[in-house]
Amino acid sequence: MTPSKIHVYLMPGMAANSTIFKNIHLDESRFEIHKLEWFVPKRGMTLVEYAEAMCNLITSKEPVLIGVSFGGILVQEMARLIPVKKVIIISSVKSRYELPKRLIFAKYTKVHKLLPTGLVNNVELLAKYAFGETVTKRLELYEEYLSLRDKYYIDWSIDQMVHWGQREHDPELVHIHGDKDAVFPIQHIKNCTLVEGGTHIMILNRFKWFNKRLPTIILEEGSSI
Repeated sequence: MTPSKIHVYLMPGMAANSTIFKNIHLDESRFEIHKLEWFVPKRGMTLVEYAEAMCNLITSKEPVLIGVSFGGILVQEMARLIPVKKVIIISSVKSRYELPKRLIFAKYTKVHKLLPTGLVNNVELLAKYAFGETVTKRLELYEEYLSLRDKYYIDWSIDQMVHWGQREHDPELVHIHGDKDAVFPIQHIKNCTLVEGGTHIMILNRFKWFNKRLPTIILEEGSSI
């Protein structure tokens, strides 16, 4: 009897679309990949309500959820609502205690409300927010990846991240993080699978690392940390 495939849902980071996963390949005889996309939230929508709406797009029983950056936060909220086989976060955080000090500062000062998010069509600025990188070359590439340039969505995403209150994470959670991440610095991250030289966009430029290791990580019982 042929074993059923494991369904893997991929959630990109803030403002990014699923093309960031274009170089991620898993054995099609064992895994089936589904790519999720961000949508502009309704006015006043909470992160939990957003997660509920995203869960409605999950059509497989006990899927594997993989989220990058803010997408990693979202899949953790989704896993509270539906049974999952495993949750894997990449270049993300698993509790409020792993947020960098500048975001904690923003929570209490509301300084994030002053960010020039109205300039969302400025790809260089958006890349700085979403990827933590100053983009001076290959702008057309970033234009391909960063397609959701809605001001309300960007404001909402930053605010949800700043106010994310999770204190305890699922002990079975798998956290993969680069030691050169500029958005979520490694010094704030505990108990992760470390990628040496990995930046916040390592899902793009270290895809060979993921293609080699993700199948084993997915199939392992429990957490790899």
